[in-house]
Amino acid sequence: MRAQTILRQCVEGKKLEPGEALALAAARGEEFAALLSSAAELRDRHKGKTVTFSPKLFIPLTNLCRDFCGYCTFRRAPDEAGARTMTLDEVRRVVLQGQGLGCTEVLFSLGDRPEAIYPEMRDFLSRMGLRRTLDYLYQACKMVLEESALLPHSNPGLMGKRDLARLKQVNVSLGLMLENLSERLLLPSGPHFNAPDKKPALRLKTIEEAGRLRIPFTTGILIGIGESWLERIDSLFAIRELHERYGHIQEVIIQNFRAKPEILMRDHPEPSVEEMLKTIALARLILGGEMNIQAPPNLTPESYPLYLRAGINDWGGVSPLTPDYINPEAPWPALALLSRKTAEAGYRLRPRLAVYPEFIFQGEKFIPASLLPHVKRLCGEDGLVRNGTVRGLADYEGQGGLRVQGLQG
Repeated sequence: MRAQTILRQCVEGKKLEPGEALALAAARGEEFAALLSSAAELRDRHKGKTVTFSPKLFIPLTNLCRDFCGYCTFRRAPDEAGARTMTLDEVRRVVLQGQGLGCTEVLFSLGDRPEAIYPEMRDFLSRMGLRRTLDYLYQACKMVLEESALLPHSNPGLMGKRDLARLKQVNVSLGLMLENLSERLLLPSGPHFNAPDKKPALRLKTIEEAGRLRIPFTTGILIGIGESWLERIDSLFAIRELHERYGHIQEVIIQNFRAKPEILMRDHPEPSVEEMLKTIALARLILGGEMNIQAPPNLTPESYPLYLRAGINDWGGVSPLTPDYINPEAPWPALALLSRKTAEAGYRLRPRLAVYPEFIFQGEKFIPASLLPHVKRLCGEDGLVRNGTVRGLADYEGQGGLRVQGLQG
């Protein structure tokens, strides 16, 4: 009865407290069903019947990285097969192809500070008169804005105040997954051992600095890497606290660990669908009805429609051209199928930009004046992608698309 009361109060606007969230994490049977339905009702009250996705390009600018995470298939050392840093010409080629298909977002993903440990990366940067990978990222984003109609969104790892401020001028939004707040995961037996950029305090500092600079920001948690329910919940509350302070978190991703033969954690169990549903529902109740909550459909291809029952309102990026280089074994769902599955659950699928309507409508408070014309060119009155902008995506069959030479993963 206590759980039912808490859930009803949350739907009516009460903020879930940590102890209540931990108690709800143990929900089973009817209480579990009530948890999901309450989260879905809270989503419906604030988001209506629209579920969004971003028609994007995935650009793996470099897969060299100084971190060695136990679950990662993206990172490479320079002498490993598949190691690659894209040239600006290669980036340009993919961007222009994606523009022809109606993509609106260029997602730049890259390893954390590879120049700190790899002379090969330092040599690559030096040939362009640069010292740091973040400087190269700035050039790539600037090129996208100058030579295409697409909007950059970058996930380059840890960033300091100066880099955040500089990248804000060429990105409509930025991102960094918190993953988890637990220092325990840095121990020798943990997934973040030998990954200096995964220290929670450093990641929180980056997210906070982005808030101070009013940067629309994407973050989230990775579940199933050895964390406890308490650590998951603490991580979500840390995100809530930063958003309450600065109002800059535009979306929170709940992402599930996937076991793969080539990773150190190849024998680690994956989180169940029930764990994902429960985590999504708790995230909705902790973060509230206004937050955009996303879960990637390609990582649970058989079960992703269930996420709508737990309170998500966004599917993340879906590309007609480039694969998910972080999870290359998991192709994007066919857009026609994603649209149908969303409709069967009672929702309408709509394309969005790399910056959400809530932040577009606040104008220069969150988006630099120089970027507003780029945004307005693509968005309609509701802040989503203008009708007719996304061309060709209706025929997308989601089978992986173009792979950049040397980055097959």
